[in-house]
Amino acid sequence: MKIAHFSRWGFLMAAAGSAVGLGNIWKFPYITGEYGGGAFVLVYLLTVVLVGFSVMIAEMLIGYLGRRDGVGAFEDLAPRHKERWKYAGFMGLSGTLVMFYYSVVIGWIFYYITLSFGTLPATIPEAEGIYNNLMTQGVGTQIFFHTLAFMITTAVLIRGIKGGIEKFNLVLMPSLIMIIAGMLVYAMGMESFPKAVSYMFNPDWSKLTSEAFAVAVGHAFFTLSLGMGAIMIYSASLPKDSNLVRASIFVIVTDTLIALAAGLVLFTFLFQYGAEPAKGPGLVFISLPAVFHAMGLVGNVLAVLFFMALAFAGLTSAVSLVEPMVQYLIDRWDMSRTKAAIAMGTFFYLFGIVAIFSLSAETSAYLTWGGKSFFDWSDYLTSNVFLPFAGLVMAVFVGHIIEKERVASVLQKDMGWFYPIWRFSVRFIAPVALFVVMLNLMGFIEF
Repeated sequence: MKIAHFSRWGFLMAAAGSAVGLGNIWKFPYITGEYGGGAFVLVYLLTVVLVGFSVMIAEMLIGYLGRRDGVGAFEDLAPRHKERWKYAGFMGLSGTLVMFYYSVVIGWIFYYITLSFGTLPATIPEAEGIYNNLMTQGVGTQIFFHTLAFMITTAVLIRGIKGGIEKFNLVLMPSLIMIIAGMLVYAMGMESFPKAVSYMFNPDWSKLTSEAFAVAVGHAFFTLSLGMGAIMIYSASLPKDSNLVRASIFVIVTDTLIALAAGLVLFTFLFQYGAEPAKGPGLVFISLPAVFHAMGLVGNVLAVLFFMALAFAGLTSAVSLVEPMVQYLIDRWDMSRTKAAIAMGTFFYLFGIVAIFSLSAETSAYLTWGGKSFFDWSDYLTSNVFLPFAGLVMAVFVGHIIEKERVASVLQKDMGWFYPIWRFSVRFIAPVALFVVMLNLMGFIEF
């Protein structure tokens, strides 16, 4: 057994770092406002409990009981058909594929940190021009900052669980929380803060469509970093007699609070200066820089802090995305950690360069199929196919394959009266919800 052990607090910070990613800051705030504010938040919290919490416990349990890489854990825990179930472990390694584009996006954030030290764009059109130029013309700039993201991620992985991942998260996660909390306190003193609160929390039941339920289930799953193998491999490093239930609740609460706080900060700033909320990257890379410019020198300080927080969120998630495959190479191929980390880092780094060229005006035509660039396909396949399917497999494996007595021996005491509810959810509610959401995201069914 070659997996080192986290301290309990180190595990909590690492798991929270894996869950708190870029989606918390640029996706959750927008979809909350778009789908009914408080009404959506209520539905989201329910789906977190019935789907997110269920699958998180399932993924933690596989790692905690298996004490190996993802493939080995499935193989060892399956009471029968071990040879077939080991292939399910590879689905939990698909998080590495997310790094084909995730590292590139972290590179964009690094670029915007440097931009924040100088003159920010004064208008939305100017900000849009800078962003579009980076995407289509700035290949060299993107490769430079993508390389920086690759070097940081790989360096942390080389140092291992205790010396790298744990220490990295013990610094970055508290820093991220302090930055977001400080910006929230600052935002609370602005005139537009009540409007931001209203936008995010006042329930508009007319917007709570069936599509909103699908979005809530999907986001509750993705924002918690489930199906990527990270939570599973981190849980393999937990000390014996750890409380998986308490750890899951901590990660979920931390992830949700950061998303809500980030949304309040962003919308307060936008509304204060008359900007409209944008979707996805446009919110962070186009709308916000122009708003920060309008704040003057304070805006530059806030911009640096904000993009640093975003970089911290991205990097802690990036490390967790690659670690499962690194551990697989160590366990199955008897590689040293250094060689495994460099091999996996080089793997996602090279495909990241392909993703960059797929956005370039000069080369995008050669790297675009079916109306999607290589960058877009990487995002689409991982988010809409591999990750939800991996989560579904984990729920089925824990709910129907592992002996129920073995599951109960770890969870029943800590869950108490909630254990039958969780078991029903992981056996039936979560798999059905994930299957339906996956079909919806792939376009096979519409709501």
